[in-house]
Amino acid sequence: MFRTMSLLRALIGTARMVRHTPRLAAGLPPDDDVLLDVPDARLAPALVAAAQADPEPAAKLLATTRDAADWEDRDRYVSRLSTFAYHRDEWLGHWLSAAPRDPDALLVKAQLAVRRAWESPARAERLRELGPLIDAATEAAPRDPVPWRLALDHARGTHARHTDFEALWEQAVRRAPHHYGCHVAALKYLSAQWYGSHRECFDFAEQAAEDALPGSLVQALPVRAAFAQLLAGPGHGVADDRVDAAADRALALSAEYPAGDLWPAEVRNLLVHVLVGRARWHDALTEFGRIGARATSFPWTLLADDPLRGFLEARTTAVREVARRTRLRAGHPDQVPGWDKDDRAGGDGPDGHYA
Repeated sequence: MFRTMSLLRALIGTARMVRHTPRLAAGLPPDDDVLLDVPDARLAPALVAAAQADPEPAAKLLATTRDAADWEDRDRYVSRLSTFAYHRDEWLGHWLSAAPRDPDALLVKAQLAVRRAWESPARAERLRELGPLIDAATEAAPRDPVPWRLALDHARGTHARHTDFEALWEQAVRRAPHHYGCHVAALKYLSAQWYGSHRECFDFAEQAAEDALPGSLVQALPVRAAFAQLLAGPGHGVADDRVDAAADRALALSAEYPAGDLWPAEVRNLLVHVLVGRARWHDALTEFGRIGARATSFPWTLLADDPLRGFLEARTTAVREVARRTRLRAGHPDQVPGWDKDDRAGGDGPDGHYA
């Protein structure tokens, strides 16, 4: 009887995938239209100029964010510009030669140096050597929380004690209590991979989300904790209901932004991986629709050699799983016994996770 039911479900599922997959896929951008890490309208000209070894647009952009206390965009732009400099740094060399004490140039230089040190086999030693460079970045722009985010990342890599990390955290939140990047840096420090545990990670993330401003990406911090737990694999993590609650909170935040919006793109990409990992196929497909063509390197670089391919494969999986759960003549999940109407892990997904 059990084998007969399994065969019946397999045959029905295949028929449904064949029927519904094309329709569901048609509601998403074609694979060839999906782009990775699309810059916004302010960053794009700075990157184009940097490719021509001209640092002026980047300098003006970062100066504008500093003058306007636009810390969230500033953090993103510094990260993207340092990534560009990682591959092509002639423009940054020109900038530093012309203005060696420019706070924005120093910040990009420090971000780049920290990235290179993290990739070194002698990471902790290399990072310790960068202390004066990070200090220079914090002193050059006293109001700016972004150098303190960098200091938090630096402290994690140099095995800073909890008390030392807390002192840096105090400096960061004093400048911007709700800064997303600083919260992410603290979350990493508290993760089971570093100096905390999954439970501490979730406790911090959930409290920060409760205290966050309306529309703030900090509201999605628990889904980063959920991602860290899924990435670690089965073990002594928090209960599944906390992981699902984190995803629900991030779904609510995502719904506040227009589809295809660049601002929440990375959070949406992170969220959709967690939803796929929990076999919440319908929610995942909805979120892929909100992402549109805006794939981001994170988190896919941690999951696949080709991040864009990893994104597209996860999207294809979600489409097929939703198709397999949709009746041949209806548009809602199947009611055959054994199929999970709630569409969460523990139902008919592949062991409740996407690999």
